[in-house]
Amino acid sequence: MRPWIGPLVTVVLCLWLPPSQWWTQHTRLDAVQALGELVVLTRNSPTTYYIGAHGPAGFSLDLISRFADSLGVTPRFTLVDDFESILPKLRAGSADLAAAGIAVTPQRQRTVRFGPPVLQIKQQVVYKSGNTRPRKPMDLVGHQLEVMAGTSFVERLKELKKDLAPLQWTETQDLEVEDLLAMVSEGSLEYTVADSNQLAVHQGFYLELRAGFDLTGDQDIAWAFADDGDETLLLAARKFLSELKNSGELERIQNRHFGHAERFDYVDARAFGRAVENRLTELRPTFEEAAEESGLDWRLLAAIGYQESHWNADATSPTGVRGIMMLTRATAKRVGIDNRLDERQSIIGGARYFAKVKKKLPARIPEPDRTWMALASYNVGFGHLEDTRKITQANGGDPDRWLDVKRHLPLLSQPKWYKKTRHGYARGREPMRYVENVRRYRDLLAWHLGQRKRIKTTHEPWFDIKVPAI
Repeated sequence: MRPWIGPLVTVVLCLWLPPSQWWTQHTRLDAVQALGELVVLTRNSPTTYYIGAHGPAGFSLDLISRFADSLGVTPRFTLVDDFESILPKLRAGSADLAAAGIAVTPQRQRTVRFGPPVLQIKQQVVYKSGNTRPRKPMDLVGHQLEVMAGTSFVERLKELKKDLAPLQWTETQDLEVEDLLAMVSEGSLEYTVADSNQLAVHQGFYLELRAGFDLTGDQDIAWAFADDGDETLLLAARKFLSELKNSGELERIQNRHFGHAERFDYVDARAFGRAVENRLTELRPTFEEAAEESGLDWRLLAAIGYQESHWNADATSPTGVRGIMMLTRATAKRVGIDNRLDERQSIIGGARYFAKVKKKLPARIPEPDRTWMALASYNVGFGHLEDTRKITQANGGDPDRWLDVKRHLPLLSQPKWYKKTRHGYARGREPMRYVENVRRYRDLLAWHLGQRKRIKTTHEPWFDIKVPAI
């Protein structure tokens, strides 16, 4: 038999048989690799999968793309509008797995198999700042509470109702968590329930949202697999996630998507929203011009400018840095700028300087770590960043990963460490906050500009998007 006959027969069989029968002839993993495609159920959400300014993005996309790449296949994401139908579709054989921010619960474990946790969250009761804060389940009685149908929130509320009979709530199939959070923020709904990571992300967009109390302790978020007796794909996922966790990469991915949402000045974020509506209109053409010249994202440059000066062209610090991008006299001269208080010159100069800083970093540092380190350098100076990278390496961390470097920045203010560095003392916590704020301003800007609108289908309840493995 010719050597290519066997693989060809496998592919033909997989194409001829219905998806639900592939694994009766071959294992689930064999079928995935024979077709070269991993079919994944997910949903539109800033915490899972969404269409961003540069195409598909999100925590689930990031992880699944890496898993698919480890299998040598391409991921195909099937977006499901109705969260309640995700697990039934999975059990019916519509996909190989589901990665949709699904919490592991005893009820769900009776119908599907779960992989290792990819994230830990808490369920939180959400209210609007200025209203009476609910502090315990009893405080929900007699109030308007609405949650997504089919979620673990409903399971938890049903458990509470066993001991708290008057507790009532409404379940919706037509609204997402994001919609319910928006309603709470607008005042048209008193309370809802959200996962802690969902609330953290949306608090930057809906500034009045607050957590009243935790409805649960820590809960695992995991990928779900059909309970059909074939564990080959599940075992492959376990191996992949175990290696990702042991290498520290899983934590870095979690930080990439959620780390900057943990701490933010929401009063300042409200002011940022007003500035976007009023001031940015004038400055946007210049930020876009600077971005085109430097090869950077104009939204990132605008976020830097706001963090530096709140887009105030006349800003001057006690240390002598001036203008929208707060350049020193020496820096302005280095990038060809003679008037730091001129809006256009300041923005163009700031973009040139940031591009230079980013280019100075070793080429091996990957994105987005490269951008976060360049931001830290823009704030604290390249020398201090390099000192921190050396400290990180000396302590067994990875000097090319922002999460590791970020943890070591505070050591720059401790004599035990800064006395050993070339550039000495620095307030290391400041660049940590600086990077977090710029990341959040960039996300808020994308939100205000409509870059994160949820996809809504008009004819079919779900549809497919193929994404190359990254």
